[in-house]
Amino acid sequence: MAQDYYATLGVGRDAEADEIKKAYRKLARQLHPDVNSEPDASDRFKEVTVAYEVLSDPQKRSTYDRGGDPLSAHGSGGFGGQGFNFDDIMDAFFGQNASRGPRPRTQRGQDALLRLNVDLAEAAFGVTHEIKVDTAVTCTTCKGSGAANGSQPVTCRTCHGHGDVQHVQRSLLGDIRTSRPCPTCHGFGTVIPDPCPECAGEGRVRSRRSISVTIPAGVDQGTRIQLTGEGEVGPGGGPAGDLYLEVNVARHAVFQRKGDQLFCQITVPMTAAALGTHLDLPTLEADLPEPPEGSTTVELDVAPGTQSGDTLTVKGHGVPRLRGSGRGDLKVQVVVETPARLDDEQRDLLVQLAKLRDEERPEALIANNHKGVFGKIKDAFK
Repeated sequence: MAQDYYATLGVGRDAEADEIKKAYRKLARQLHPDVNSEPDASDRFKEVTVAYEVLSDPQKRSTYDRGGDPLSAHGSGGFGGQGFNFDDIMDAFFGQNASRGPRPRTQRGQDALLRLNVDLAEAAFGVTHEIKVDTAVTCTTCKGSGAANGSQPVTCRTCHGHGDVQHVQRSLLGDIRTSRPCPTCHGFGTVIPDPCPECAGEGRVRSRRSISVTIPAGVDQGTRIQLTGEGEVGPGGGPAGDLYLEVNVARHAVFQRKGDQLFCQITVPMTAAALGTHLDLPTLEADLPEPPEGSTTVELDVAPGTQSGDTLTVKGHGVPRLRGSGRGDLKVQVVVETPARLDDEQRDLLVQLAKLRDEERPEALIANNHKGVFGKIKDAFK
């Protein structure tokens, strides 16, 4: 023979089928005219294709090994007389055969996403909610098979159970064979002659069901909770996907949250800020239906001379940490209230206080927060 097919593919004469196929894939990717612009790439591509067609066919390979002509012995076709399977080209470029065969009717269902509204106390301390989920569930009539009672799927007569059909097209490359999903069975290889009247052959129906969901303490806005196997049941009664709950935390009238810390603001009279005082501050636990005993208030110590805008910290009264132990802190910003209306006695007392503190005509102190270039350099060296 003029052409040594084994040498063309770079394999030995004792090469197995997998080795031959692997060698062809590599050469086809290198020499295909769409990816190789060298003048002889097309001719070399045809040579390795002919070599592969001969050595991948047991009968043609046997004829060739005995010294015969495998192309004339097996009819006419594309390159030199053989039929050419386009699936092998697809295999070379995509790493798997284009023909998939019958696909299973039973498939995994899709994941589902729901948004769950909770208030701040529920997000902080955890809660159990009963939610309604409208998803696909396994059909109870056919138990997911899709067939009516007493019937079962039968082999497709169009593809004979292969799930795909072959199409042959003449081209410059020869007879190009491609595989497509069977139009009759849609690639399943079987058809259901008598579908289930409840699910119309799908093996699943839509239904609303109740699920008890436990929200862990410490979740925040946007936290997603995964419930394995609570999503959509797949076609053919396949395994269900997962259900994801995205937490939406409602705004609170008093507290604001940042991470595991809570923030609030209190207003105290001028005299209380000057003299100091103790306050019973409501806590977030007060929003719980059944708060732990003694947890609804916390004592806040306002030290004498507290200024408006000062922030006081109450340790361990923030939000429980979602991953870890302990709680954050409660930050309380103080606003000092100046009396707007005074009676004569109150005014006289304030006048006397001003005299005692030499504050009858106080000097205005203007804070200059603007720093020039040299001021910033000076601070940097400090």
